[in-house]
Amino acid sequence: MKTVVITGSARGLGFNMAKFFRVYNFNVVISDLKEENLIKAKEELSKESSEGMVDYHVCDVSKYSDQKTLMEYATQKFEKVDIWINNAGVNQPQKAIWELDENEINTIIDVDLKGTIYGCKVAMEEMSKNHEGAIYNVEGYGSNDAHMLGLNVYGTSKRAVTYFTESLAQEAEQRNTGVIVGKLSPGIMITDFTTHSLVNDDINLSEKTKKVYNILGDTPETVGKFLVDNIIKNTKNNAKINWLTNRKAFFRFLTAGFNKRDFFANEKSLPLDTEENKK
Repeated sequence: MKTVVITGSARGLGFNMAKFFRVYNFNVVISDLKEENLIKAKEELSKESSEGMVDYHVCDVSKYSDQKTLMEYATQKFEKVDIWINNAGVNQPQKAIWELDENEINTIIDVDLKGTIYGCKVAMEEMSKNHEGAIYNVEGYGSNDAHMLGLNVYGTSKRAVTYFTESLAQEAEQRNTGVIVGKLSPGIMITDFTTHSLVNDDINLSEKTKKVYNILGDTPETVGKFLVDNIIKNTKNNAKINWLTNRKAFFRFLTAGFNKRDFFANEKSLPLDTEENKK
């Protein structure tokens, strides 16, 4: 029976990926900063019918030692880890770079970029011993060089994640590790991550932005199922599993007049997405 570890998975996309890995009878190890959130998530995931087990471990992805301990816990519990997903992340307060304080900058870089690098290092150290396994990193706004006011540092970190992932895939192949490395591109998910920053401040989205999000956005459950289905199928190194393709986006805009959606009608009821953003 295979095992997957997902960081930042008490809620949101990480949680929903865990749920669909359970459908495939994986052992699932979820992780996040707050144990109380993980306990609730484990209880929910345990309701899903599966031959695999579900467990959790508290982890601050900005600390290499925490991620190392997470891997050790998973391997002790389930012997080996087959898939490791670096999903944890934080959003940026809606500020220009010179308006961010030192702690805000450090937190974004430490979680979104260094957390991914640490996770890959930990996963590669363990998986290369067995000469098998898969590592996936979650892309975000900025990965494709897009720019938006108030997302400078976040976008920079995500662009770096894309470069890093592609470079790691090459390294893994050149060193004949037997491990594949890939990117997950979830597109626009409408959760509290979209509307709140790392300090839990409201992000005031313009009506124009909300209109675009209503056309292109999706729930973490929809995206999570798609990503997991394709992770299970994938055997290629340096693959990109992309939910919101250009073709899909074009079709959404073309049919927007017939498919009215309003994710923001009641913002208080938006799905929760940790991605460590409650730190």
